[in-house]
Amino acid sequence: MRKISFFIIFLLSFVQFVQAESFTKADADKAYQENKYAEAIKMYENILATQGESAVVYYNLGNSYFKEKNMAKAVLNYERALLLNPGDADIRFNLDMARSKTVDQITPATEVFIVTWVNSLTNMQSERGWAKIGIVSFICLLVGLALYIFSKRLFVRKIGFIGAIILLVVTVCANLFARQQKNELMDRIGAIVMSPTVTVKSTPDESGTELFVLHEGTKVFVEDNSMKGWKEIRLEDGNKGWIPTEAIEII
Repeated sequence: MRKISFFIIFLLSFVQFVQAESFTKADADKAYQENKYAEAIKMYENILATQGESAVVYYNLGNSYFKEKNMAKAVLNYERALLLNPGDADIRFNLDMARSKTVDQITPATEVFIVTWVNSLTNMQSERGWAKIGIVSFICLLVGLALYIFSKRLFVRKIGFIGAIILLVVTVCANLFARQQKNELMDRIGAIVMSPTVTVKSTPDESGTELFVLHEGTKVFVEDNSMKGWKEIRLEDGNKGWIPTEAIEII
């Protein structure tokens, strides 16, 4: 009996502990609205750790870090929110605000117009958004084909045929865009510099030539992570080099 009683007491204590450490988004939002940003950060981090990723939670967490003047963490969480919801204008605006307060102002390398246009189009929706568009357009495509095949009116058949062609293009593009968004989510190469300053080396070694210095909050892209303790990174302007793994955090 004593063992059973002890087990029941332990179980109740554990449940109370878990409940005490579990927060809802409403709790975190309330703390944020009351200007208790440190508490809000703890709650949002707990929600992400226990309930999984959420663009809204990452966005609110970024806002909390922004209020605490931790720009590196703010940029990191805005980037994560944007990765999950690339079409959100508010996330993009706040990310630009946070990045404007970092030391390194990197000018992205120029792209071919068509590449920029395609990327902008792809980022209008998330993976799920493009998947939904693809499904709806495919159903409408079948309707258009049905009109073309079974309608006896020439005018309706023309509308069905032209509509089917347009919807076929939309379906294919939506699936391609959804696949690209999924690849970006699965293979995350973007990262944020978290160290106050870090010297970029020409080789993955402390004795390597010093190329340039980066500061916290700067976005980089991981080109090579095969070397233990080091990662080759690329900046948005195309410059490359090696930095210690602990200096960055993957988006």
